[in-house]
Amino acid sequence: MFTPTQNHSIMPRVFEITPKRIKRTNNTVLTPEMKVTVTTKMHTFNPFYNGAEEVKEAYMRLYGFDYKKACCTQSDFTFRALD
Repeated sequence: MFTPTQNHSIMPRVFEITPKRIKRTNNTVLTPEMKVTVTTKMHTFNPFYNGAEEVKEAYMRLYGFDYKKACCTQSDFTFRALD
């Protein structure tokens, strides 16, 4: 059985992620209109905690945008927790 602190650490969190500016790199374009909502696999205060895996997947699924090819980093985005 989980204690409250253990259970709290495995609960996912939901974040809204928004690009800060237009970014053109390696034939890709990222714009501030390309918002995504991601659910992390564990409770964290930063959706980029694990190499941004959920963020990469969301951008590829919704926009066909390759986060890695565009050389994106956390500093290219703003995020806020929705939960």
